[in-house]
Amino acid sequence: MARQVRRAFKYRFYPTGEQAAELSRTFGCVRLVYNKALEERTRAWDGEQRRISYAQSSAALTQWKKTAELAFLSEVSCVPLQQVLRHLQTAFGNFFAKRAAYPRFKSRKRSRASAEYTRSAFTWREGRLTLAKMTEPLDIRWSRPLPQGAEPTTVTVSRDSAGRWFGSILCQDSLSAAPATDAAVGIDAGITSLMTLSTGEKIANPRHERRDRARLAKAQRELSRKAPRSANRDKARRKVARVHARIADRRRDFLHKLSTRLVRENQTVVIEDLTVANLLKNRRVARAISDAAWRELRTMLEYKCAWYGRELVVVDRWFPSSKLCGGCGTVRAKLPLDVREWTCGCGAVHDRDVNAARNILAAGLAVSACGDGVRPQREPSRTGRSSAKQETQRAIAGISRLQAGEEVKTCLRFSGTA
Repeated sequence: MARQVRRAFKYRFYPTGEQAAELSRTFGCVRLVYNKALEERTRAWDGEQRRISYAQSSAALTQWKKTAELAFLSEVSCVPLQQVLRHLQTAFGNFFAKRAAYPRFKSRKRSRASAEYTRSAFTWREGRLTLAKMTEPLDIRWSRPLPQGAEPTTVTVSRDSAGRWFGSILCQDSLSAAPATDAAVGIDAGITSLMTLSTGEKIANPRHERRDRARLAKAQRELSRKAPRSANRDKARRKVARVHARIADRRRDFLHKLSTRLVRENQTVVIEDLTVANLLKNRRVARAISDAAWRELRTMLEYKCAWYGRELVVVDRWFPSSKLCGGCGTVRAKLPLDVREWTCGCGAVHDRDVNAARNILAAGLAVSACGDGVRPQREPSRTGRSSAKQETQRAIAGISRLQAGEEVKTCLRFSGTA
């Protein structure tokens, strides 16, 4: 059965000189309005303990346009300015709900240059997109077609640090669930191998950043020799940005292909709840972890599983997947990182990563069958123990009940997902 989802399609485009100037002015006005509204909200809260709503910020924007100092705000489309106020309202809502940090000011050099146009601020005719305040349509390179009969509802225009222009077109799309299958897979993330599957397959880490590290270092050395605020320095900065963009594009392409393959081949995908932000505090492996992009891969798995009717199970981060024997259920007291293969007292010889992936799969299926989630919950229970620890113990107990070498199809019946 097909389901309707809102989906964004991103394309590169090449603006004319007039269009580039108009968009650059819009980016500057969007940044100014955001910073000024954030400043007003911060001053009202610090001085009067008063919150400012979106309606009040919108009314203030109207007054700013009437002043001689900010009259240039009327020269660009009003829609991106209103949209950035809505984004600021959402940012404060996330902050007060304790889902995000306090909103930060936008920087001209470091922040992403973008502007969002809703349906009233662009024209879509015969596959040609024309933004407000422009007379010619954008020269978009249609790398893939939009869904049949799709009508864009929102267009977000952006320019990255390498000087490339992109347009993200949001529209309704109809997605059909992937054919059902009995396959399930557990995933153990790593650095030497980007991920190890419970099937025994090890997917090599492409190490995109390391492959271009020499080129990046050379570009950064050239940048360091340029005079500050010179045209040559700006050229060198863009050269560095192009190397970073090449690395990011190749990494994203690889992760998209990998996540799509996992979702298509498996009905259930089980992963670990890794705290990447904490792992990045270890300066010895921070660069390698950043290059692996575990968080980005998890995000892709989350929305693709939702799109295609798959189940994504997240196992608690404290589950001892590497130290647990998949044969007898014994948990080792210690297992240093340099030990890649170990032998249990029952005689079973384990590859560290493969054993962890199989334990992650069994834990996800066993805990799901108990009727409780496997995401970590830190609130103490009535027994005085955290829910996460109880889930881990139930997972180990469930694994011990599953016989070694049991087929995945049997596990799926046990979890009620088959």
